[in-house]
Amino acid sequence: MRIKVLLACTECKRRNYSTMKNKKNTTGRIELSKYCPFDRKHTVHKESK
Repeated sequence: MRIKVLLACTECKRRNYSTMKNKKNTTGRIELSKYCPFDRKHTVHKESK
């Protein structure tokens, strides 16, 4: 079962991206390095609630 999750920047705390994840295969929270337009650099984005 795939669910939609939001990714929040660890520096500015804004939710910039949304993605899908398979809840059965990925039980933990996702961490991806994405571009933050507010910080104007690549930062770590974590899955938010």
